[in-house]
Amino acid sequence: MEVIHDPTRLIAFVTFAAVVAGTPGPSNALLTAIGARVGVRQGLASLLGQVTGMGTLLFAITLGAGNVLLAHPVALQALKWGGAAVLCWMAWQIANSGPAEQATNARAGFFSMAAFQWVNPKGWLISVAAAATFLDRRAGGALAQAAILAVLFALVALPSCAPWLAFGAALQRFLRTPRARRVLNTAMAALLAACAILMVWTRL
Repeated sequence: MEVIHDPTRLIAFVTFAAVVAGTPGPSNALLTAIGARVGVRQGLASLLGQVTGMGTLLFAITLGAGNVLLAHPVALQALKWGGAAVLCWMAWQIANSGPAEQATNARAGFFSMAAFQWVNPKGWLISVAAAATFLDRRAGGALAQAAILAVLFALVALPSCAPWLAFGAALQRFLRTPRARRVLNTAMAALLAACAILMVWTRL
């Protein structure tokens, strides 16, 4: 559990997970459409599938890169700076993004949503950035770090993604308002950029 022993590291990762999981994107647009079409009760399986898929993707990428990165401190440090740069780029994209695309033909279901995460470009970008930014050669082996980060990410993603299901139809209407969309995107972008700066500043 050393990977989450440092409170600063834990706060940074939880902030990262909440922001990237809760911001508009293909998965949340799909989840919103599912909520609007089948309701909360029938859409819960899709929500669980989404966060499970996110967690397993993060685990696989972190474990695959982990052993190599932990054995080469210079490469790990370089990737952490690169990961921080990617997070800043994502923040800029979020701040300047338009409304999420409508997924009108959404299919509800645990397995379909879990599988979708593996073909979602945002999911891959998030997982690579997380592995590069949060792996720590002082915090134990890659397997333990990958497992803990994946479980923690899924737990944080669950309440972060739930509003897209529970309030899908209303949220879609809300995001059509230019001012409301700017406020939401700016706030999420600022949090994501702050997370990247914190990681570089503390040299985690």
